[in-house]
Amino acid sequence: MTQLMGRPLLEVPGELGGRPVLADLLAGVRTALVGLALVGVPVLGLWIATPYADSDAAGATRLAGALWLLGHGAPVLRGGADAPLTLTPLLLGALMVVRLYRAGAGVASRRGLRSRWGGPTAVWTGYCGVAVGVALHCAGPGPFRSRVLPDLLVVGLVAGLSTAAGFRSVLPETAFARFLRSVAVGTGPWFDRLPPDWRPVGGVPAVCRAAAAAGAGLVAAGGLLVAGAAVLDAVTGGGRGMALLGRGPAALSGLLLLTGVLLPNAVLWGAAYALGPGFEVGAGTLVSPGGTALGAVPEFPLFALLPQEGPGGWRLAVLLLPLLAGLVPAVLLGRAAAGHRSPVGAGPWTPAATAVAALAAALLLGAGAAALGWLSGGALAAGRMARLGPVPWWTGLAAAGWLAAVAVPGALLVRHRALGPAGVECADAVECADSAEQAEVVEGPVDARPPAGGTAGLVRPAPGRGVHARLTVPVRRRALELRARTYALVRRLSGQRGPTG
Repeated sequence: MTQLMGRPLLEVPGELGGRPVLADLLAGVRTALVGLALVGVPVLGLWIATPYADSDAAGATRLAGALWLLGHGAPVLRGGADAPLTLTPLLLGALMVVRLYRAGAGVASRRGLRSRWGGPTAVWTGYCGVAVGVALHCAGPGPFRSRVLPDLLVVGLVAGLSTAAGFRSVLPETAFARFLRSVAVGTGPWFDRLPPDWRPVGGVPAVCRAAAAAGAGLVAAGGLLVAGAAVLDAVTGGGRGMALLGRGPAALSGLLLLTGVLLPNAVLWGAAYALGPGFEVGAGTLVSPGGTALGAVPEFPLFALLPQEGPGGWRLAVLLLPLLAGLVPAVLLGRAAAGHRSPVGAGPWTPAATAVAALAAALLLGAGAAALGWLSGGALAAGRMARLGPVPWWTGLAAAGWLAAVAVPGALLVRHRALGPAGVECADAVECADSAEQAEVVEGPVDARPPAGGTAGLVRPAPGRGVHARLTVPVRRRALELRARTYALVRRLSGQRGPTG
C-alpha cells in the first residue's frame, strides 16, 4: 500500500516501459493538467467563496481555461463586445514554460530519441490535446472566450519551443550542442569578420554574461521602483491601492492573486520607466520620468501605484539606476579584456576589441529589452485600453544606449587598471607585490625590522597594477606594519636591542 501511494499520478514508465510513446504522451497530458490545476483551483475556490456568484460552475471553469490560455500568450475575447485581451500574465507564462522544459528534459533523460513519434513529439502532442479541449470548452458564452484557432497556434508554438529546449538540454553531443559549445568557448562566427585588432578573442561568453548582468540590474531597478511606489502610496498617497482591497474576502483574494500574476509585468514596466521611455496605460497616455499624462485608468491595485500627473521633477533621479546597472557589466568586460577567464593563449584584448565587446553586450541587452517589453504589454480592451506597456523599440534603444554609455568607458578603465604599463596581466595581489621589479620595498625603523628569515619588508603595488592588487596590498602592508611594531615592542620589553643598538 505504501508503494502504491508513493507513485506519482500518471507517471508510469515502469508499467509502460515497452510503450515509450504512450508514456511520453501521458507525460505531456500530465504537464498540461498540472498547469491547468494551478490556475483552476484558485478560480474555483474564489467561485465557491463568493456568496452571490454571477455564473455557474461551467462559467468558472471557462474562466480558468481562458486564463490558462492567456498565460501562454494566446489572445482571448472579453465581454459581449468581443474586445481583445492580449495582456499576458508573465508569471503564469513562466510557470508553463518551466513545466514544459522539465517535461522535455525528463523524457530525454529516461529514453533519449529512440522513436520518430516518441520523445518531445509525444509530449507536445499530449499537451496540445489538452489545449484543444480547453479551447473548445472556453469558446462558449462567458466573460472571457477563446479564439480556438489562434489560441491553439500560440499554445502549440510555446509548447514546441519549450519542450524542444528541455529535450536538447539533456541529450549528448548533437549538432545543436556542438554549436552551443563552440559559442561557449568563443569560436563561433560572431566576431570572425572583424579585423584582428578589433576582434575580442573568446569574448562571446563575456558578452553574454555582461548582458545578463545588465538585464538583472534593470529588472532589480524595476522591482525597486514598484516597491518604492507601493510604500509611497501607503504613506503619502492616501492609500489608493488599499482602498481597492476593502471589498470583502473573495474580492480581496481575487485582486491579490491577479496582482501577483501581473507583478512581473509591473516590474518590467518599472524597468522601462527607469530607462526613460516609460510606458503607456492606454492610447494617448505616457508614464515616464520626464512627465506623466494619464487620464482615467481602470481601478486596479497596480494602477494605483502610478505617479500623479504632471512634470517629472525629482523623479528624474531614477535615471541614475541604469547607470548603476551598467557598472557590473563594465567590470566583467574589463576583467575579460585583461585576460581573466579567457581561452588558453587568447591573451588580453586591445582597447578597440574591448569597446567592440561592450557594444555587442549593449546590442544584446537592447534586443532582450525590446522582446521583454513586447511580451509584458498588450491590450485590456478595444479603443483606449488597446495599448498598455512599454514601446518595445524605444525600450530596446534606451537599454542599449545606457549600457553602451557606461560599459565602454568603464570596461576600458578596468582593463587599464588590470594591466601593467607594458600591457601584461597582473594575475593577483601576491604576484604584483612580490615581484622585485614591480614593487617598492618600504623599510621600517631599525627596531621595527622583522627577524631574519621572516618577511623581508613591506610592499606597495606598482603604479598601474591590477585593481585587486591595489585594493588588497594596502591591507597587507598595514598588517605587516602592525606585526613589525608588535615585534619591536616585545624586544624592548625583554631588554633586547637591534643589531645596531
